[in-house]
Amino acid sequence: MAIFIGGAWPYANGSLHTGHISSLLPGDILARYYRLKGEKVLYVSGSDCNGTPITIRARQEGITPGEVADRFHTEFENNFNKLGFSYDCYTRTDHPHHHKTVQEIFLSLYKEGYIYPKEIEQAYCETYGQFLPDRYVEGTCPVCGSHARGDQCDNCSTILDPSDLIDRTCKLCGKPPVFKRTEHLYFALHSFQEPLEKDVAEAELKHAWRTNAIQLSKRYLREGLIDRAVSRDLPIGVPVPIEGYENKKVYVWIEAVSGYYSASKRWAEVTGNDDSLFWQEDTISYYVHGKDNIPFHTIIWPAILHGIGNPAIPRHIVSNEYLTLEKKKLSTSRNWAVWVPDLIERYHPDSIRYFLTINAPENRDTDFSWREFIYSHNSELLGAYGNFVNRTLKFIEKSFNGVVPDGPLDSIAREELLPLYDQIGSLIEASRFREGLDEIFSYIRSANKYFDEQQPWKQIKEVDQSGVNRTLATCVAIIANLAQLLDPFLPFSSQMVRETLKLEGASWEMITPKNIVVSGVSPLFERIDLKQIDEELERLGSDA
Repeated sequence: MAIFIGGAWPYANGSLHTGHISSLLPGDILARYYRLKGEKVLYVSGSDCNGTPITIRARQEGITPGEVADRFHTEFENNFNKLGFSYDCYTRTDHPHHHKTVQEIFLSLYKEGYIYPKEIEQAYCETYGQFLPDRYVEGTCPVCGSHARGDQCDNCSTILDPSDLIDRTCKLCGKPPVFKRTEHLYFALHSFQEPLEKDVAEAELKHAWRTNAIQLSKRYLREGLIDRAVSRDLPIGVPVPIEGYENKKVYVWIEAVSGYYSASKRWAEVTGNDDSLFWQEDTISYYVHGKDNIPFHTIIWPAILHGIGNPAIPRHIVSNEYLTLEKKKLSTSRNWAVWVPDLIERYHPDSIRYFLTINAPENRDTDFSWREFIYSHNSELLGAYGNFVNRTLKFIEKSFNGVVPDGPLDSIAREELLPLYDQIGSLIEASRFREGLDEIFSYIRSANKYFDEQQPWKQIKEVDQSGVNRTLATCVAIIANLAQLLDPFLPFSSQMVRETLKLEGASWEMITPKNIVVSGVSPLFERIDLKQIDEELERLGSDA
């Protein structure tokens, strides 16, 4: 079975924050899980280095867009590595391989008649003497009244044109833009109304997409798909590969989502593998992103795939709702955010992964609270999981010279572990990560209760050692299997457990370790001082 996982591409115009990681982390959980099962996995993403936000930042800093993209692409790679993201290919949209693939897709659609020229009125900045990309125009959404950009309202998810906005202003000069006639190329999105209706109906029937993706996609289809511009007068990006349009760039509607295909091709080129396996009708694909990117993945990308005759239509849409911060909406412009480069310098990567999974906005908005973050670390990671592992292995190290005693397993391991693999696996495959992690920690709490009830510190004083042997053999079996069950979620501590138990490799099958000798046992997690809560809140307040 082939598993394709595509993580959304962050704009390389500023640091990542917790909202980004919250929406992207499910991709790594899926990739790690399917690899443990022995499936063929291709997990890709990259930095969007062609976006309008990058040119805006470059203009503000007085440097080139390439310098901005280079800085943040490098930072992203570093952040993802430190958080354990296991991409098979993490690339960038300003790489020649991406340009080549996008142009091939564009030409294919053009030759099939799905791209055509059209004369339109486009926003124009008289101060700078240039046509404006849609995102350079801001104003008020005509549907909900919120502040919106010229391509989409993030509040109500309405797809917009700059001319739709009320009280329009140019992001470059702050004045209202004028509109001038120009010719652009358009994507005949309306041609795919019927096949996309079938795709969405099938996804709804199979419960394969998140509810927000189903509802929003049905809304777009109910309103009727409108052809969208796929060329723009942009300073950077992929040149349109059609005579007479060479000075225009392929617009984001086609260019950004095609990155999944270009990253796949790049992986094949670098590794010498055949990526066609991941673009078949029976490929199990997951697209992982935030709510604001839903139409790109449920309408635009499937339409492109239909248009070029590729049968690998998205099977699973993993679209998170929004993550707020201390009960307020994240705002990068107001610096109301927890920035990932700072976060990973001060906290264990598994603490970050744990909290952003157990608190994930899978079906509704959730909040990042410093109090909850630190309390969850101390009570769950340290108090429940770390405590169980540490007191079991320390007891063996002290009382048995590190040699794990041999004994039959009690029912908590013998009868409950195997079904747990099936249960957690099913939840992960269904994109119910929070529920899966919660089930594992419920089991961990029962394991702690088992240890307390068995009282191995008393059993070891009995003449018959079978009791303590059974208890400790059971606890070590639980620990070894927890290192596998938790590996998709908490890879760093899972690896530490495997190294302590000297276990080679991991799988998604129950194991019963034998002849284990432990030494140098150290805590998986350290307690975080509660004073840190106020320090973080003060830091956040001073930054905002």
